[in-house]
Amino acid sequence: MTREEKNIEIDSLAQQFSEFPNFYITNVESLNSDKTSKLRRLCYSRNVKLRVAKNNLIKKALQKLDPTAYDTLIPALKGTSAIMFSEVSNVPAKLIKEFRAKDSVPAIKAAWIDSSIFVGDNQLEVLANLKSKNELIAEVIALLQSPAKNVVSQLTSGAANWQVY
Repeated sequence: MTREEKNIEIDSLAQQFSEFPNFYITNVESLNSDKTSKLRRLCYSRNVKLRVAKNNLIKKALQKLDPTAYDTLIPALKGTSAIMFSEVSNVPAKLIKEFRAKDSVPAIKAAWIDSSIFVGDNQLEVLANLKSKNELIAEVIALLQSPAKNVVSQLTSGAANWQVY
């Protein structure tokens, strides 16, 4: 790979890192071509972009965006790395969990979720149980509507029992 090709790859990675608020760095080292193909299809069906890149290029792309913000992620860049980009924070974790029901990989090296950093495969359960932004908004709306529904319910049920004198 020439220096120019590397710079193009770094720019492309940097654009994807800035485009997606959530990304997972995973270890796909022991996946054969058949399993990799199945993983790619599963990612595609869940609207997750899977991209394999050299660790040094990933590091340079992250440092290009912000020289210090991603420092905690850099030590995780060892071995074969694939990056899962997603709009929804918990989708890649759920996808990995589902895929690992049949296999032991991919393993999570690190994850960047809306500027929060999770390091290590032991974070899989935490990441899978995170609520997405839409789920949180729905819960807040339900909580806000609940008292109003109770008031309306009380008024409508009480109105039937009122008598005018």
